[in-house]
Amino acid sequence: MPVTLVASWVLPARWRNGLVAVVSLLFYTWGAGPYTVLLLSAIAVNYAAGLAVDSVRLRQRPRARRGMLIATVGWDLAILGVWKYGGFASRQIDALSSALGLGHSPIVSLALPIGISFFTFHHLSYVVDVYRDSRPAQRSLVGFVTYIAMFPQLIAGPIVRYHEISDQLATTGRDRFGDFAAGFPRFALGLAKKVIVADTIAPVADAAFAHAGGQINTPTAWLAALAYTVQIYFDFSGYSDMAIGLGTMLGFRLPENFNRPYSAYSVTDFWRRWHMSLSRWFRDYVYIPLGGNRGGTLNTYRNLLIIFVLCGFWHGANWTFLVWGLYHGGLLVAERLLGWDRPPAGVPATVLRRAATFLLVVVGWVFFRAETMTEALGVLQAMFSWQPGELDEFASFALDHQRTLTFALALTVVLLPASLTLGPLIESGRGRMAGVVRAAMTWVAAPYAAVLVAAGTFSPFLYYQF
Repeated sequence: MPVTLVASWVLPARWRNGLVAVVSLLFYTWGAGPYTVLLLSAIAVNYAAGLAVDSVRLRQRPRARRGMLIATVGWDLAILGVWKYGGFASRQIDALSSALGLGHSPIVSLALPIGISFFTFHHLSYVVDVYRDSRPAQRSLVGFVTYIAMFPQLIAGPIVRYHEISDQLATTGRDRFGDFAAGFPRFALGLAKKVIVADTIAPVADAAFAHAGGQINTPTAWLAALAYTVQIYFDFSGYSDMAIGLGTMLGFRLPENFNRPYSAYSVTDFWRRWHMSLSRWFRDYVYIPLGGNRGGTLNTYRNLLIIFVLCGFWHGANWTFLVWGLYHGGLLVAERLLGWDRPPAGVPATVLRRAATFLLVVVGWVFFRAETMTEALGVLQAMFSWQPGELDEFASFALDHQRTLTFALALTVVLLPASLTLGPLIESGRGRMAGVVRAAMTWVAAPYAAVLVAAGTFSPFLYYQF
């Protein structure tokens, strides 16, 4: 990162895209090794497809354009399907074959290439946007590689739709000092979220979930669910802040990904605030093409369920993710039926709705975190039917004084009104208090987090696995 930033300041502005493209491919090769060939082949196919779809448009051949789109989308989904879901599918076939008395079938075992879910969705966004004529094809191969492989967001997002960044790829003139001044405090905030909060809470969640497959008592079950609720928010939103801040320092404005999701008054509102770039992607490229809410009530409910089944399965090839997606999709349908997707009236109703929504989200995270459905159901049973006992000894050992304080403060922060939290102040950049907060992030939080990184052990981001 520091080498790239220095180079971006020293080199001519017109070299920015080339610099970002080269260092991004080096970054990916460093982490993914031979799987870089897979990324490069996907880049080559989609770059050529975008040019072909654009050229056919000029010759007014709609059927040929549609055929090219279908073929390219099929290629991208095939890559994702084979590498991410091939092993899962082979295990299900083996289980079914054994149950029917037909013996065992071969099981596929493939390593998951880094960031495959994210760069596949970027490719799909590109070819669809070009097909829809919302943006012309990217003529510059360097610009296209910059979009797909941009290292700040390559591993875990935000998911950048092509029409959000295409104009930025063509504009290299910028205020380099202003970009750094705007981006570094945001990067520092994300680093602090990840290192100071998420990594501190992670051992607590891991210890509490460690025995979820066996007997788990009620205090340990609630600790597991709440600790993971805090961990995943600060980990993933921290990554997004770091990506957005680093992108800003390089002259790119990446889309926001979080907007205080635990302040939501409904599950519908939660999905307007959580992983917003994924929600917008599914809305633009799946929900609306399916008909959205234009085909009547039943079709709307069907489309919502389809979206959330896909959203759950996108996160991982496991039944727990599928159930998590169905759970959220079912809640959205129920809210529409009951009219709870609309904002509540008055403070008491808002407080009650926020509390109920937070509880529902916490329950959902149990499915998301558990390794198996048996583990998830065991934790949920302990949460909602009293299982006596003290905290599990491993969880109790992990929950030392520092982690207890960090956990309590983090849980308080996510439930505070937005006006009392740091994120909006850093993002606005207006007023004396905003300046104080930005200075604190730059000169206090970032150095402290850097010291923790240097003194600690490797701790990957949670969404690294997707």
